[in-house]
Amino acid sequence: MKPENSAPARDKILFYLKTKGAQTAAAVARRLGVTPMAVRQHLYELESGGLVRWEDRPAPVGRPARHWSLTPVASERFPDSHAELIVGLLDAVRSAFGEPGLDRLIHKRLEQQAAVYRKRLPGPRAPLERRIAALVSVRKEEGYMAEMTRDADDSFTLIENHCPICDAAKSCQRICGGELDLFRTVLGKGIRVERTEHMMEGARRCVYRIEKAGAARVGAK
Repeated sequence: MKPENSAPARDKILFYLKTKGAQTAAAVARRLGVTPMAVRQHLYELESGGLVRWEDRPAPVGRPARHWSLTPVASERFPDSHAELIVGLLDAVRSAFGEPGLDRLIHKRLEQQAAVYRKRLPGPRAPLERRIAALVSVRKEEGYMAEMTRDADDSFTLIENHCPICDAAKSCQRICGGELDLFRTVLGKGIRVERTEHMMEGARRCVYRIEKAGAARVGAK
């Protein structure tokens, strides 16, 4: 017998694995407030559909722990912002106007995005945490599954667990560089933004470290 509310429960499991990376069934169960047995039933159903896979990892004590993660097929369950259309348009611009024309298009799009973001973010005198929180809110609305944390050294981490323009970025990687420039532009002078994890380099998410430019770095060389 299948667990009740199987479809919503499986969607929650997929979302949790998407945002947190590989997890044990017990960890997922604690998050969802259900039993590990119920989660395992869902995971095996998802595995049969090609959406999740597992890997046994050594545990500090006892038997290896089975960790579950998403397969590339599972990405189709998350928003893609009309990937095929966007890639087609990029190819058409490149064909008609060459690389310089594509660069102008990307630059213009970033200018438009920056104008929209500035209207949504508090002014430069607002605390940095508030400004980043507003940026996270905008990125969530755009499908990036964004979140933020405040770190022990008073820097901030902006995490994007999904890229709705991933196919377009693969077709034109300058789009990714443009997004880093976008964050630096809207957060303003005196704020340092660095990308520390990047989906285009094989990471499961994009991660940005944000801090005031004069801040001392813990462990910095």
